[in-house]
Amino acid sequence: MRFRLLLLNMALLGAGIFVSCHKEEKKDSEMMDDRPVEVTEAITDSVVLYNTYPGYLNAEYYAEVVGLVNARIMSMNYSSGQYVNKGQVLFTLDPTTYRDAVTRAEATLKSNESALTYAKSHYDAVMKALEDNAVSKMEVLQAESDFHQAEANVNDSKAALHLAQVNLGYCTVTAPISGYITSNTLSVGNYITGADSPVKLAEIYANTHLYAVFQVEATNYDQMTSGNKSIEETLYKNVPLEFKETLQNSYTADLSYVAPSVDRSTGTLHLEGKVTNKDNELKPGMYVTIKLPYGENPRATLVKDASIGTDQLGRYMFVLNDSNIVMKRRIEVGELYHDSLRVINKGIEPGEKYITKALLTVRAGEKVKPVMGK
Repeated sequence: MRFRLLLLNMALLGAGIFVSCHKEEKKDSEMMDDRPVEVTEAITDSVVLYNTYPGYLNAEYYAEVVGLVNARIMSMNYSSGQYVNKGQVLFTLDPTTYRDAVTRAEATLKSNESALTYAKSHYDAVMKALEDNAVSKMEVLQAESDFHQAEANVNDSKAALHLAQVNLGYCTVTAPISGYITSNTLSVGNYITGADSPVKLAEIYANTHLYAVFQVEATNYDQMTSGNKSIEETLYKNVPLEFKETLQNSYTADLSYVAPSVDRSTGTLHLEGKVTNKDNELKPGMYVTIKLPYGENPRATLVKDASIGTDQLGRYMFVLNDSNIVMKRRIEVGELYHDSLRVINKGIEPGEKYITKALLTVRAGEKVKPVMGK
């Protein structure tokens, strides 16, 4: 009898525990269903449509600093990376050989000028003597020849002196343009042979303005502009640019050049857009994405870009149905709009509610309590 009572008590106790656990699970489930989740609605707005093209930046002006004589580098008069002005002395080369050449050329010129003076006087005297038949015509011809030869010698001497002075001037290497200069390719003490072929010593980039260089399929360009020059003039001002690097400033380009012919090997047009370089932040050679506008969507669907998730199958969002059940919706996205919104080309309709926060904790099929956010 006692054994039966013990079994009965144990059965009742187990049933109580089961009922208690079942109630606890149900309570937890109800709390999960009722938990608040921030949502908002997909909106519509007029959005400019873009095609994106990869490109790179070129300096507005670029020049090589070169040595043009055979000489040893005596000094470098700048710091790598600094801004230099046109005409500023950058390098000095050993001028000894060329200074001596100038001295010799000056002496030769003086000697030939003296010879010319004598030849001219002699020629004048012979011509006067010819009037009195005091000299033969042969002597006159010889005096005239000597005079013209002396003139030629003087001209040759002047040219040689000019060349010697030019070469001496090349011993002082100056900046051909204003801009930012690279480090030197050869250090002080090196001997260069620039008389045979110019020797590059450094490079200067004028970076106040840069050019975004890119290629566009010729057929696409014709479709975007429809051959209308006014469209080019209005659309292709302030073209947005994007960079892989995080920059302090935002940048746009004004389309400044469209190639007059199509590259037959690629079927593309070469385009360039002029960019103002703020705070010298941009550098030639940087890769850039050019967002070329081609039209406008007056009723584009927009959602918060941060509410979009990505997995192995692509982009998705968590959307609520009329019963506040979470659904995982596959979407196709367009361009970013005003830095925080994303154009949705397919998958979401205007007015649909989507989850903006707690994306890592919600699950498809879960019922939630929507709280409208901003």
